[in-house]
Amino acid sequence: MKNLLIIVFVLFVGICGFANDSDWGKTGHRATAEIAETHLSNKAKNAIDGLLGGHGLAFVANYADDIKSDPEYREFGPWHYVNIDPENKKYIEEEANKSGDLVQAIKKCVEVLKDQNSSRDEKQFYLKMLVHFVGDLHQPFHTGHAEDKGGNDIQVRWFNEGSNIHRVWDSDMINFYQMSYTELALNTKDLSKNQIKAIEKGKLLDWVYESRAMAEDLYTGVDNGEKLGYSYMYKNMPTVLEQLQKGGIRLAKILNDIYS
Repeated sequence: MKNLLIIVFVLFVGICGFANDSDWGKTGHRATAEIAETHLSNKAKNAIDGLLGGHGLAFVANYADDIKSDPEYREFGPWHYVNIDPENKKYIEEEANKSGDLVQAIKKCVEVLKDQNSSRDEKQFYLKMLVHFVGDLHQPFHTGHAEDKGGNDIQVRWFNEGSNIHRVWDSDMINFYQMSYTELALNTKDLSKNQIKAIEKGKLLDWVYESRAMAEDLYTGVDNGEKLGYSYMYKNMPTVLEQLQKGGIRLAKILNDIYS
């Protein structure tokens, strides 16, 4: 009995640790989804409302993380990130992860949602996944280095608490900011139509390379074991907010194109 309890405890800790190292954290993903809602066309809103039974995008924004602990969905684990060869700095489809990656994931979601032969259940599932994956794309360390698991292996201190640089960007800064996802969504920058069009511009790989370049800069700004706090927060929180907003605008662009 004692051994069984130990095994259960270890499994529980492992699952919780995996969940904590997710992307943007629950608040960030919901903020991105909430921002997307404000940029949807009427046709997209109606189609999404029909698929989600009246629920908003923020309600399903963390679905792709919530299913991680279910063995039935284990195949989708690699879909949350993409690693690019640092030598050529380009995404090459022929050399892509055979188990899938973030680029393939977003393409698959769009493909299913556009396919008139897809079932309602399939479209609902891949819509929920798409909302999450576009959020992932805008967390820079989800396009980070394979050798350090996108910054998960770079240990840091966050206000004297143990963390890693991936988690700092996922949730530590957002949680320390102490705003709800609706507050975050409401307090993003006021953008002109031209500024919004500039964010929407480009294709999926352009957005991947943008996040990748940002990740490379962030890698140079932190050392393993470094203590991070107010100064790091002051310097980088504006970028976090900007990425949440970009993710929302681009998610809406993808959905508007699907349902145009």
